[in-house]
Amino acid sequence: MSGNKLLSRISYACGTFGHDIFFMMVNTYFIMFITSNLFNSGDKAHDEYMIATIMTVILVIRIAELFIDPFIGNTIDKTNTRWGRFKPWVIVGGLIAAISLIILFTDMGGLTSSPMLYLIVFAILYIVMDVFYSAKDVAIWSMVPAMSFDSREREITATFARIGSVFGAQLVTVMVIPIVLFFSANKNGGVGDAQGWLAFAVIGGGISILGAIILGLGTKEHASALRQNKKETSFKEVFSILGKNDQLMWIAITFLIFCFGQDLVNAFQMYYFTYILGDSTVLSSLGVINVIIGLLAVALFPTLTKNFKRRKLFVASIAIMVIALVIYAFAGQNTVMCLIAAGLFNLPQPLVFLVVLMTITDTVEYGQLKIGHRDESLILSIRPLINKLSGAVTSAIVGFTAVWVGMSGGATADSITDANKFTFEMIMFATPIVFLIVATLIYKTKVKLTEEKHAEIVRELERTWGKDNK
Repeated sequence: MSGNKLLSRISYACGTFGHDIFFMMVNTYFIMFITSNLFNSGDKAHDEYMIATIMTVILVIRIAELFIDPFIGNTIDKTNTRWGRFKPWVIVGGLIAAISLIILFTDMGGLTSSPMLYLIVFAILYIVMDVFYSAKDVAIWSMVPAMSFDSREREITATFARIGSVFGAQLVTVMVIPIVLFFSANKNGGVGDAQGWLAFAVIGGGISILGAIILGLGTKEHASALRQNKKETSFKEVFSILGKNDQLMWIAITFLIFCFGQDLVNAFQMYYFTYILGDSTVLSSLGVINVIIGLLAVALFPTLTKNFKRRKLFVASIAIMVIALVIYAFAGQNTVMCLIAAGLFNLPQPLVFLVVLMTITDTVEYGQLKIGHRDESLILSIRPLINKLSGAVTSAIVGFTAVWVGMSGGATADSITDANKFTFEMIMFATPIVFLIVATLIYKTKVKLTEEKHAEIVRELERTWGKDNK
């Protein structure tokens, strides 16, 4: 392997490392900051109303983005600069999104005392953060099909990228509580204070920006005649192009339902360790476990897909996650069993992500042959759109559940009743199992785009695309 190729892969991994730190901050820990610190005035009715309103605002914004993200992808597809198509969006989008999120991790200079004004400013800032985060997210993962047409080479590139993202995501889990508590003047039952959460946001946002810059400096797109479109996709054609790509739609539906199950468990874990086990610091131990097994799983991905193919790997991964949730549900307050179950649940997650990412990536050529358009960023915008929609829906469920079972404000493990603990555990474990099983059934019956099928498509494009494009 050439030094340039290795440098490109490492730079790409640095970008996804910082990007997934940001992703975890938004989708997992921002809601914990809101429920435990942002609204803790002592007026329980007011605090619960504000938490519920914020969750609703986030959900509405994320649903509205279902109609915005494809246009972001389409705009990126039309970008043509001397720095490439994607890197300007990665760097500028990352910078603006990080600054916006840091501000969201504050009370904005005491604006929470004026609820209506705070909600207006919050909504504007969240939209800015979300749009530029979307642009960065789409641009980063759209680079996979732009680097190579070979499925095997794409798997290796995506493996490097996912190693970076897994390390970043799990490092957040390791460091969030130590950072928050270190910078907090008030430990607040193990969830820290506003000062500690702001420090966490500044550190995470800074790493995200640095990763984007490294990616921009160290990566290069692959030039090919197959990446030259016959004509640009207009805004009017965006949803038509997506709708005609049936394999993209089925893998997207599969992934959305899978994410509902996965994200619910991941978002609830901090609450579980804080209010069920009564020791939030155990979350750092889980983060260390997840870093090790997550990196191991991702590193083995090319070997696993070579020996077992993506379809078998997907189904086996879901089976492991379901078994893990059953163990988790019966672990109770046994810390060791909880860590084993949580680690086992995390183990296949990066593998499922890579299977889905590779399948979505291959639908670029599938759609190119079927429809006559090559739309890299438009098609790759579907994956982050799904992650954000799932994150918004599950964050709303987590926020409302936290209020429902008394896990908000100044709550402690001792203040949660047995009935509320049972309700919480049913939502955390039983509901995700249903989602995971449904996702598997859809995948097995509707997703037909295999590695072999994709290779046939690429050969056909190489034979016909250049001639048709003349």
